[in-house]
Amino acid sequence: QVQLVESGGGLVQAGGSLRLSCVASGSIFSIIAMGWYRQAPGKQRELVAAITSGGITNYADSVKGRFTVSRDNAKNTVYLQMYSLKPEDTGVYYCHVVSRTVEGAVGDYWGQGTQVTVSS
Repeated sequence: QVQLVESGGGLVQAGGSLRLSCVASGSIFSIIAMGWYRQAPGKQRELVAAITSGGITNYADSVKGRFTVSRDNAKNTVYLQMYSLKPEDTGVYYCHVVSRTVEGAVGDYWGQGTQVTVSS
């Protein structure tokens, strides 16, 4: 079992920045990938950015050049640095982890989400 705790969300003006953090804990043997999804009002959840333990990244086209995902494998932590925020970035941001537990199972886990609101 893995638990994810997100932090760093909040209210920011357009053009501002935020840094989200997500710490994974629990029955973790290794992290395969960590990332961020978001769900905007009235829209489906979408991938924002993800990174594997090997450093391979993936970004939504809408955030390329503005967001950077990084991780600290030793701390089972993933970060999302967001610059030049736009109102359309508003939504609940969810941390997502694919991990291998100490019991040998591979599974994916979700955080409870952190609200990001960008005012115009």
